[in-house]
Amino acid sequence: MTFKLRAGIIGTGFMGSVHAHAVRAAGGEVSAVAGSSRASAEAAAPGLGARTAAESPEALIARDDVDVIHICTPNATHAELARKAIAAGKPVVCEKPLATSVEDAQELTDLADQAGVVTAVPFVYRFYPAVREARDRILRGDAGRLWLLHGSYLQDWLVGAEATNWRVDSKLGGASRAFGDIGVHWCDLMEFTTGHKITRLVARTSRAYDQRETGGQLSSVATEDGATLLFETDKGATGSLVVSQVSPGRKNRLWFSFDGTEASFSFNQERPDTLHVGRTESSSEIAVGPQTLTTPGGRRYAKLPPGHPQGYQDSFNAFVADVYAAVQGQEPEGLPTFRDGLRAALLTDALVTSAAQQSWVDVPSTDNPLELLKSSSAAERHKQ
Repeated sequence: MTFKLRAGIIGTGFMGSVHAHAVRAAGGEVSAVAGSSRASAEAAAPGLGARTAAESPEALIARDDVDVIHICTPNATHAELARKAIAAGKPVVCEKPLATSVEDAQELTDLADQAGVVTAVPFVYRFYPAVREARDRILRGDAGRLWLLHGSYLQDWLVGAEATNWRVDSKLGGASRAFGDIGVHWCDLMEFTTGHKITRLVARTSRAYDQRETGGQLSSVATEDGATLLFETDKGATGSLVVSQVSPGRKNRLWFSFDGTEASFSFNQERPDTLHVGRTESSSEIAVGPQTLTTPGGRRYAKLPPGHPQGYQDSFNAFVADVYAAVQGQEPEGLPTFRDGLRAALLTDALVTSAAQQSWVDVPSTDNPLELLKSSSAAERHKQ
């Protein structure tokens, strides 16, 4: 790092703390934090290691001692805060979803391109060493022709009708919860690792609980607890994904198997220190480490000897380090930007539309994403 970048973090919850740790690991400092009020920012500042608390998100964005904006607030606030950060000419890291509509995600992507600012969305599962190893091996042809791409992302933090938070409210979290929150992570990881793009999908959403307790009262829930989908890709593969936030005993099990004609590659985020490589004659579990991984991508992100697993925070640290390298003029390979956030918005819109229409839906590319949305708005299509 040629100079110490100064971060401003908007949001005082769990993700704010994850970002703060990653900023420091990247050699930066947290100059200021902003919350829903000055009081909440002041209360959070010591825990986040921030030098000061800003009066408001807008005041934080305007500060001269803030070089990079980190947006870690509820989903519905992302678009407006990102617009203000871009207008200030500052690099911006925005938690996913980038926006709760395709139109807003497209606008933000265009604004960032026009302003020439560095942007990033934390699709941090790209930064596991095992994932980079799998990607490099697949792209050099070790798997043969990929024909079946499948997996799941399962959590249990919403088990019980009394379990709730702001994400359950569609006004704050968006039209899709389980897929929009974690399913897009899996899809981003699949497309990044394999080089395939989902071109069409059919989906069903479901709820374990039609009502959840809020403020001592049961309220109806509009967003899904789980989603299942089938999809096709631009390179001739088919696939499936199961997403759930109500799977008892599954804390954060993002799992995939990418199956080719010569080999399959499988990864489980709850066991991040291994990569499974399956072949007809033999299968192996590769222990993750600088000496055991063989590809440039795998070795670049492997920092610890085998037996010392690198986990979620390590991957987040690597992500922020690459963002800060980009801010200083480097071009780290595989950095997820606002265009990847737009891609997630397109996939989410397609899932919600398919579930409402009970039909296959095409997924537009990010090159001209609004073409398939011209005939009617997303809201109108979701009612059909």
